[in-house]
Amino acid sequence: MDTQSQVVDRLRTAFSSGITIPEQFRRTQLTKLMSMIKDNEEEILNALHKDLAKPKFEAILSEVDIVINELHYTIANFASWMKPEYVNKTLATRLDDCFIRREPLGVVLIIGPWNYPLQLLMVPLVGAIAAGNCVVIKPSEVSAATDSLIAELIPKYLSQDCYAVIRGGAEETEALLQNRFDRIFYTGSQTVARSILQAASVHLTPVTLELGGKCPCFIYGRVNIEVAARRLAWAKFFNAGQSCVAPDYVLCSPAARDALLPALREALEDFYSKEPQTCPDLSRIVSPRHWTRLMDLLGRSSGKVVVGGESNQEDKYIAPTVVVDVAEDDALMQEEIFGPILPILTVESLEKGIELINRKEKPLALYVFSDESSVVNTVLEKTSSGGFCSNDGIIHMTLPSLPFGGVGASGWGSYHGRWGFEEFSHRRACMLRGWALERLNGLRYPPYSDNKLSWLRWTTSTKTSCSLM
Repeated sequence: MDTQSQVVDRLRTAFSSGITIPEQFRRTQLTKLMSMIKDNEEEILNALHKDLAKPKFEAILSEVDIVINELHYTIANFASWMKPEYVNKTLATRLDDCFIRREPLGVVLIIGPWNYPLQLLMVPLVGAIAAGNCVVIKPSEVSAATDSLIAELIPKYLSQDCYAVIRGGAEETEALLQNRFDRIFYTGSQTVARSILQAASVHLTPVTLELGGKCPCFIYGRVNIEVAARRLAWAKFFNAGQSCVAPDYVLCSPAARDALLPALREALEDFYSKEPQTCPDLSRIVSPRHWTRLMDLLGRSSGKVVVGGESNQEDKYIAPTVVVDVAEDDALMQEEIFGPILPILTVESLEKGIELINRKEKPLALYVFSDESSVVNTVLEKTSSGGFCSNDGIIHMTLPSLPFGGVGASGWGSYHGRWGFEEFSHRRACMLRGWALERLNGLRYPPYSDNKLSWLRWTTSTKTSCSLM
């Protein structure tokens, strides 16, 4: 078996040969990736169920179909993304060809997480392939069944000279990061992201970070509370809350909280029955370690559990749980929850809610539930987040024409659709010049004079119209 460095060297040799540059090669690989997903859907669903007890419905919606839709969108559009982008010119450059050329970066590394172990590995891979790169893929060892399946399938469908899967835990990942890559794309925790940045700095490797954070859901003003409760419950407890864009906490007035709680209880009972542990539509926590972390957070909270709270360590089960009377300094507010626990904080005004949101790190997503457009627009204008969605949750990330990514502590860079293609491309500034207009170009040569400078400033100004020449 090849060592990690031998794998990287093999891919770099393949990239240097130019094999990934032609559009047809990229199209063929994307089409084969599509076949891989479709041919092995049942095996994928089984692996996801083994790792997270994902219901078939959720697995197809959030893992299989989101990748297939990304592939369809990219295959239909990436040829146009590859074309040179011509730019505006000045008088001095009017006879030149001036354009931006998208070029592949080289050999890139994609490190995936465990919560959506197929989607969050394959969607960036689509962008990397479309952009013409060779790719090292590192699945999460925590979602072991999916990790094993990806390692088995990728070599069967994609070029082994250009794409490789490297498996392992923290030690193997640390060793892998000693190699030089042309971009590292990481989805996961802020703690690991810091280690990746340190390793990347040795080679001055650019890094894309998709991290997460505490995504707020602000309920304010007039609102259809029954519909809001159902959409909130779905977004929060989908995949047992193990989503980087899940609503992490709710902000609302005391009156809105009192109206929301019975609506949430009803929604959760409708979704998962009166005995959620026996419901096949509720995922499980990925590992005993993650279960213990969540129960520790809940145990240290000073809030009051008003819905759920039941758990079973052997089953890695935590019931959909709602906690009220939560203060801003509560244990549940100190880190991203990443599980089926929903704290509710009360605020007295729109301004106070915005102030609380802005005191925290910028989130990956921010949700506002309100029938009043003035409320939605005020929160939109006075906050910052990776993505924004009103009157729903998570849905914005399913649209491949929107960039998906964080800001500040919630991430660097974005992807999906063209944005993934751009993230894995170098935008090369190109100017192709001939020998004409040498008299005009001669204005820049010594000996210098004020007259030459005046003319040169005029010909290079972006305010000057080319039609004058």
